[in-house]
Amino acid sequence: MVRLLGIDPGLRFTGWGIIESDGSRLRYIADGVIATDSAHAVPVRLKTLHDALADLLALHHPAEAAVEETYVNRNGTATLKLGYARGIALLAPALAGIAVAEYAAKTVKMAVVGTGGADKDQVEMMVRRLLPSATIRRADAADALAVAICHAHHRSSRLAWSAGALEAAAR
Repeated sequence: MVRLLGIDPGLRFTGWGIIESDGSRLRYIADGVIATDSAHAVPVRLKTLHDALADLLALHHPAEAAVEETYVNRNGTATLKLGYARGIALLAPALAGIAVAEYAAKTVKMAVVGTGGADKDQVEMMVRRLLPSATIRRADAADALAVAICHAHHRSSRLAWSAGALEAAAR
């Protein structure tokens, strides 16, 4: 059994979700949202995000983490701020010595719903179906749980590939 942290990064709201995966069985542990105050300067908000993620890592001790990749939109400033938050979401687990995987939004939707074009409501509905004990209060937390579920589905193939690559490198 392995404990996984999924993160849906955002500068205003960063969703997080923790599950345990045992083969194809998934078990809900916790979820939530880290909110930052938009009245504060970006560096202060990034520190808030980092500190909250570090506290989560210390409390729940995940073995691996997964972060949703940034998509580019028409607003360059918003995309840049999302990139800052994503950087913190990648950095916090890495600083704790936890392996971090990254998944595109379409990959997450495909793993959870079965189609890469699913909307947020469909993703949340499937997360609730896969994790019936989840107490999801915000879409950001549902998205983070979806990232964790996606990682649970993909990690066995990633691990097999990594082992094969290490074995080939050793030859």
